[in-house]
Amino acid sequence: MPLPPFPPEDRVRSPYTGWTRAHWEAAADALLAAVAPHAGPEHALISLPGPRPSRSGPRSDGLEGYARTFLLAALRVAGAAGHDPLGLLDRYAEGLAAGTRAPTTETELTGRDPVAWPAVTDRGQAMVEAASIALALRLTRPWLWDRLPAPVRTRAADWLAGALRHTPVDNNWWLFQVTVGGFLAETGHHTEAAEAAVTRGLARIERWYLGDGWYTDGRPRAVDHYNGWAFHLYPVLHAHLAGDERLLARHGARLEAHLQGFAHTFGGDGAPLHQGRSLIYRFASAAALWTGALTGRTPLTPGTTRRLASGALRHFLDRGAVDGHGLLTLGWYGPCPPLVQSYSGPASPYWASKGFLGLLLPADHPVWTDPEEPAPAERADTVLGLPAPGRLIQSTAADGLVRVHNHGSDDQPADEVLPDDPLYSRLAHSTATGPVFEGTADNHFALLDGEEASERGPIRPLGAGPGWAASAHRPRIRGAELPGTAVTSLVLADGALEVHAHLVRGAAAGTAVRHTGWAVAGEAVETEAGDGRVRARATVPAPGSGPEAAPEPAAARVLVSEAAALHGFGGAAAHALPAGTAFGPCGAVPVLTGTVTDQECLFVSLLRLSGTDTAAPPAARTTVTAVPGGHRLVVHWPGGGGTTALLRADGVTVTPSAPGDYSPGPS
Repeated sequence: MPLPPFPPEDRVRSPYTGWTRAHWEAAADALLAAVAPHAGPEHALISLPGPRPSRSGPRSDGLEGYARTFLLAALRVAGAAGHDPLGLLDRYAEGLAAGTRAPTTETELTGRDPVAWPAVTDRGQAMVEAASIALALRLTRPWLWDRLPAPVRTRAADWLAGALRHTPVDNNWWLFQVTVGGFLAETGHHTEAAEAAVTRGLARIERWYLGDGWYTDGRPRAVDHYNGWAFHLYPVLHAHLAGDERLLARHGARLEAHLQGFAHTFGGDGAPLHQGRSLIYRFASAAALWTGALTGRTPLTPGTTRRLASGALRHFLDRGAVDGHGLLTLGWYGPCPPLVQSYSGPASPYWASKGFLGLLLPADHPVWTDPEEPAPAERADTVLGLPAPGRLIQSTAADGLVRVHNHGSDDQPADEVLPDDPLYSRLAHSTATGPVFEGTADNHFALLDGEEASERGPIRPLGAGPGWAASAHRPRIRGAELPGTAVTSLVLADGALEVHAHLVRGAAAGTAVRHTGWAVAGEAVETEAGDGRVRARATVPAPGSGPEAAPEPAAARVLVSEAAALHGFGGAAAHALPAGTAFGPCGAVPVLTGTVTDQECLFVSLLRLSGTDTAAPPAARTTVTAVPGGHRLVVHWPGGGGTTALLRADGVTVTPSAPGDYSPGPS
């Protein structure tokens, strides 16, 4: 077993996860113990084994191993009020002294110099790691920094100050300067430059604030987990540590607004949303939850906070996120090379250390003592529109699944158009599915040129509200826009049902179109199709490799993806995914196909993702009517009530109706 025995579960205090503070402490200790054998001379660099180095090179990867595990050690010791029976801080203090003696620009590790840290450079990885080191030093200042010899403090501060005078990547990296500057200003080193860096970094991120607690990460529409583990974590934690009430009021209010929606994106099994880059950081997704509790800037009860955070940590530890040596792997559960960005190296997953921020809260804090409460996804079926990021959150209590429909994020730069990134461009993401990296793209509407499918490219959000979200795009093939062609896309949701509508304008008659549903993956997959409907059923292994693994294997569960043609589509099939996804080695995706017949053509489908293997519920009834300037879509939901949507070239209008008020209108 890769992790040592954990304390017994406490199902009275923690009825949902069984976990208490003692489990978090044990997890931190186990992760730190596993990396210790990989420390180099004088503990300056921690070089973990892995399939390849990052693009920054092995020396940078060794610094990453030091910095990110130092943050975990700092949280562990600071949370214990300096109690450090394992001598963690002594080792990291030794590494700090050795690594900063003679910083180097060499990227390879050599026997001639096995301890020097990389110098901080423009847009260099050392700037990222400087922030983790600065934060760790700030948290442990009484037990480490203040006890260092003055010459060591001076040269360490000089190394950190490199982050203040070099240029960051123009995104969340500006907050690394804030974090380093906050520590240096507090300790009286490079004070003027440090204070300027804090002011400059906080001012820079204002241009990326979308409202309602959501940021885009540098690019016009790049919404992902960096909201929680960067844009909210660093400013709020800095304000808290600095005692800056004005700054805390500003950024704390944003964090509180963010958590209102973000809390709904965790599944009933603890899984965070599988969307965006750096997913190998896994339970760092809990950082924003803990930050809210630590500063009192949260709409969540203490019991809900712990249930979500403990659920996220257990979710991964129970599913093989650590290997047989106790090391975090480059993947989601086990290793998953397609999920890993080129900037990541073997120690990159230890940014997950941020997820242990809750250890800073004392053992008698309500977040540790109050009984766990259900996650939002476990309480009731929810459809929650988030206009700022262009999202529609859809969750179902029966299976705990969370789906997030994406009509606002594409990760496209402002000055060029890149190929679609599956982790951003899909129409939807969930807590139980991952995008297809090899094969037919999931959750995608495309125009086809032979076998080549159009890409979504830059997205223009058209709004989101109760039960709906919409966007527009100009489809592209081989990097070029299809002349005069545009697509308006709308999703309407109720319970587990999704009605998708795509209004295609300007495409030539006879152009083939394709809409795909949820890609399900697991140990095995079965499919069936006919009469305009298609169903894929994946067998998903039960958790079994983590600290609370049962002596007898639990029964596997299923994940079902269904699609049905409602208007404009004629074909239905399932495409196999031999390479699977991050969730399993094999999979399948439902596919609906149709043909453009007019200058303006509407395609409507019904999709469902379910964690229960029950018969499909009654289908939503729909009518489509061509009206001046667009098309009217009327949906009558099985549970009563309906939704009317008008799709036009310049936008959409959605009007819900309550049960009993439904009028299907003309057909």
